[in-house]
Amino acid sequence: MRILIMGGTRFIGVYLTKILVEQGHEVVLFNRGNKPAPVAEVKQIHGDRKDSAQLKEKLSSQEFDAIFDNNGRELSDTQPLVEIFKDRVEHFIYMSSAGVYLKSDQLPHIEGDPVDPKSRHKGKHETEAYLAAQNVPFTAIRPTYIYGPQNYNDLEAWFFDRIVRDRPVPIPGNGMHITQLGHCQDLASAMAQVLGREQAKGQIYNVSGDRYVTFDGLARTCATAVGKSAAELKIVHYEPKQFDFGKRKAFPMRVQHFFADVHQAKSQLNWQPEYDLLSGLQDSYKNDYLVSGRDQAEVDFSLDEKILAAT
Repeated sequence: MRILIMGGTRFIGVYLTKILVEQGHEVVLFNRGNKPAPVAEVKQIHGDRKDSAQLKEKLSSQEFDAIFDNNGRELSDTQPLVEIFKDRVEHFIYMSSAGVYLKSDQLPHIEGDPVDPKSRHKGKHETEAYLAAQNVPFTAIRPTYIYGPQNYNDLEAWFFDRIVRDRPVPIPGNGMHITQLGHCQDLASAMAQVLGREQAKGQIYNVSGDRYVTFDGLARTCATAVGKSAAELKIVHYEPKQFDFGKRKAFPMRVQHFFADVHQAKSQLNWQPEYDLLSGLQDSYKNDYLVSGRDQAEVDFSLDEKILAAT
């Protein structure tokens, strides 16, 4: 197949590009050209996707069998792309988010659960609805928290920062909120598995690790991943409503239960996560955190100090 990836030079896009090239596909990346292609022979078309005229100029003459839209956040990001390729592409794979789900008393989230119209990810669901209404042969992927090497969001690195420096780990609430992480390699693998599957068209798939973990459990697993004693890790619980952090984040995850069922992806896509949580965190620590030198970098712990002083 000749495949277009929107983005392709950061995090998930890097993993997906490598997998598709290894499978023998011809991969073309569309991005601003700020980073080199993750695979030398991959062609890049440079442009700004938010400029619809430029997008049309750069892509209208191109033909693709499939498109992966990895970085469209709002409907306005994806609609111009659909208008170009609506009747010219066999499969349109859209990176959505499990963050679209409405907070619920019943968990895990499954693909048919109600969505939250006020979610900060509402643009993702609006895009899913648009793709369906336009009869685009699409598949939407809804990951929970994504982690792994090259993660540009402070997630596992937030825990590593404190653990490698033998600092207490401040965790909101009682530490028993249940969450879910999925390794970037596993997410990219599931996305690649969508190709060539008629059954996947018109479907939405939750994709993440197949086990859940508490906040405290995540901290202890991070400690094990960096070679520290989980039993000796000092965790400090606090009530976030007692603090005014302004716009700064004192903790990298939403303080609620947040996890989704991935059985539909496993059964219909013939997909299985390769990484359990510990092996995935070890991968991120050894092949990203240490390699980047972040263990030696200056870290701002001022919010931690504010919490610790009050507890």
